[in-house]
Parts: sequence; structure tokens; C-alpha cells
Amino acid sequence: MTSIDPSYYLNNQPPKKTGSDDLGKDDFLKILMAQLQNQDPLDPMEDKEFVSQMAQFSSLEQMTNMSSTMDNFTKSQRSIPVIQYSGLIGKEVTYPVYDKETEAVEAFKEGKVNSVSQEDGDTFLLLKDGGKVPVDEITKVTEAKE
Repeated sequence: MTSIDPSYYLNNQPPKKTGSDDLGKDDFLKILMAQLQNQDPLDPMEDKEFVSQMAQFSSLEQMTNMSSTMDNFTKSQRSIPVIQYSGLIGKEVTYPVYDKETEAVEAFKEGKVNSVSQEDGDTFLLLKDGGKVPVDEITKVTEAKE
């Protein structure tokens, strides 16, 4: 006797899913248009209900636009610290040197700034002697002594 492959059983099929779980403004408009096209002519949608749905759509569109604007704003703000601190290039900066065991300030050191870099959201000054100092640790800025 021949057996049937279990993958052919209906209850054994993996669910087929397309698209995403999120409803966007296009989906909202499609639902609204389907409601309007398929409404009962003897019992049409009330004005209040229609206005309410349009207000929800308008609110959704404004939130989407605001989210997009905020994303663009945060992307534009990422490079500002590098530009802001680029004025320190060629200047002499003073910064603390910490004791590795106690983490107390051991001394203050000076160095000439060669460039400014940004890594993982933190801004650093790269010094002529090869040192790398976080900008928030700078205690003094002066003209270079050369």
C-alpha cells in the first residue's frame, strides 16, 4: 500500500504570509475607498462617520510626515560635532591624564590638535603626538606655541 506524503496535508502547511503587519496610509485609503464603494445605497455611511475617518487619515499622514522629518533631522545632526570642533585644529589643548588604578587625575597634558573624528556618536580630537582625547575632557584651549 502506498502512503501519502505528510507535506500534502492541509493542516500541515506552513502559513504563507506576504506584506507586513503594519497598516500604512495607503492601506487606510484602500479600506476607506472599499467602504465607500461597497456601502448599502439604502443605508449610506453617515457624514459624522466619514468625517471621523478622514480626520484619522489626516492625523496618520501628519504623524508619518513628522516621523520622516525627525529621521532626516537626526541624520543631519550627526555630523555637526565634527564641524563644530573643527575650529580646534591647529590649537593647543589641555586635557587630564588619569591613573589607571584609581582613575583619579594624575596630571594635565597639552597637545596640538591635528584633526577631529567621530566614532559611535562620540567626538574625539586626534593630536599631533598620536593621542586621542574625547572633546568633553578638554579643560583649556590656546593658540599653538609654534
